[in-house]
Amino acid sequence: MTTITPLAIPDVLLITPKRHGDARGWFSETWSRKSFADLGVEADFVQDNQAFSARRGTLRGLHFQAAPHPQAKLVRVLRGAIYDVAVDIRPGSDSFGRWVAAELTAERGEQLFVPRGFAHGYCTLTDDCELLYKVDGLYAPQTEGGVAWNDPDLAIPWPLVGDPVLSDKDQRLPRLKDMPAVAF
Repeated sequence: MTTITPLAIPDVLLITPKRHGDARGWFSETWSRKSFADLGVEADFVQDNQAFSARRGTLRGLHFQAAPHPQAKLVRVLRGAIYDVAVDIRPGSDSFGRWVAAELTAERGEQLFVPRGFAHGYCTLTDDCELLYKVDGLYAPQTEGGVAWNDPDLAIPWPLVGDPVLSDKDQRLPRLKDMPAVAF
């Protein structure tokens, strides 16, 4: 049976699907609308995204999409390991500005459910890291935004050795306190 572990912000869930193994290897059901709904996870996923990062220390995020095209995500690692972070940026939320993190590995098969209204990012812990994540909203570049990965008010302890590998866009993201209010 799939296990669900609420994190310090209970809307963000660490999900570990059961693996059925034998001499050939293992099999795991990683997504079932009915099974997840029975566990309280409601999402109508409409798109799968796959990302590859060649180097350990690649940092992607913290990204989100606002209304009218917000996205929830179900993130899992196909190869390697990541430090996965979700930051609550929902205006009026009791946990606004707080973050949670979990280590996700291909070996153990954990997944992170990141609801709408959270900025999401991750740092690769291994070389040749590959992720697959489901989203419940189509990509809408006009509604995308982000929060600086190194925002001192968030003080996320990214497990980096040296400087991260960042995109130009991620190097220019604002601090949370400098962001305009966003609707989800």
